[in-house]
Amino acid sequence: MIIQQHNTDLTTPTGLMRTTVYRPQADGQFPAIVFYSEIFQQTAPIARSAALLASHGFVVLVPEVFHELNPIGTVLAYDDAGKDKGNADKWKKPLEHHDSDTQTLIDFVKSQQYCSGSVGAMGVCIGGHLAYRAALNPQIKAAFCLYATDIHSNTLPAQEGNNSFERMADIQGEIHFIWGKQDPHVPQEGRSKIYQQCVTTGINYQWQEVNAQHAFIRDEGERYDGALAIAMYQQAVTLFNRTL
Repeated sequence: MIIQQHNTDLTTPTGLMRTTVYRPQADGQFPAIVFYSEIFQQTAPIARSAALLASHGFVVLVPEVFHELNPIGTVLAYDDAGKDKGNADKWKKPLEHHDSDTQTLIDFVKSQQYCSGSVGAMGVCIGGHLAYRAALNPQIKAAFCLYATDIHSNTLPAQEGNNSFERMADIQGEIHFIWGKQDPHVPQEGRSKIYQQCVTTGINYQWQEVNAQHAFIRDEGERYDGALAIAMYQQAVTLFNRTL
């Protein structure tokens, strides 16, 4: 499908959140995917991923995940300074603020004539965590989480009893976890901890571990694995076509 894109500034309980909307040019109503970025926000690889998904017949929303902490339009570079700033933002923003962002995005989807009302979530790195976190909202029907960081470690700020790992049982939709076996950010013991929680809670999940580094789907940098990236996009599109 030929697609179009535009920015919209959504009012959240914690301030304006710039969100880029990618959607088919064709008339009609389409299911939506909230695509959560890495700590660097909407870089060129994230934009290309969103466009690819939208071309399969989805409305894809890319929010600025740290909108409270940066000027609108901030994109961090893939360098040490960008990584340090992004990680600092990650540890400053409470998960509860991400939850209210997600609800704002869902409300936006429900109000648009070009949306069918069905919503899923997808993300990479911290965005994988946020897609998982979004699935705690019963209006998210499916989530595709690529190398989601900080679930096993409970290092992101949250109110007592509200961390993402302990709340897994609240997930009602279908969730897919994709991990790189050579990813130092989520080592084997961390993946095993999450897997056992999936089994214990009985959620509807799929689990896949691949021979890849962290950020293997990002089409910039030495860790990119194009063959695996294509396979992941195909799996995500299949999931969302089926569930949304």
